[in-house]
Amino acid sequence: MKEYQQAGAEGLTSSMEDYLEMLCRLQREGRPLRVNVLAESLHVRPSSASKMLGNLKGLGYIDFQKYGAVAVTEKGLREGEYLLHRHQVLHRFFCALNGTEDELEQVEKVEHFMDRVTVGNLERLLGKMEGR
Repeated sequence: MKEYQQAGAEGLTSSMEDYLEMLCRLQREGRPLRVNVLAESLHVRPSSASKMLGNLKGLGYIDFQKYGAVAVTEKGLREGEYLLHRHQVLHRFFCALNGTEDELEQVEKVEHFMDRVTVGNLERLLGKMEGR
């Protein structure tokens, strides 16, 4: 399965997606976008978070200076908002399918394998399942 987890069309690996998704989630919540906050939120070491931020910066998704605040670029915001949307659609889908209220583990296992077309189709199916 590892070959399916390599960088997608946007140049993001699964790990990069997790970091960008969390940055956008923290921003939505009004929390500071700093290395230590990100590392704590993802349960990783600050040095690992800092290295990943360097990778995201190199791809133009964020801007940051070492020991400074992180700023999500317009490109990063577009992609990050999609990642949050994909996560939410999959969570709603698995909860509806399984009759539960929390399917986070299930979502985390599959979200990186879902393309935009499939997510859109699941969202339309969810609308029918939910009677919308």
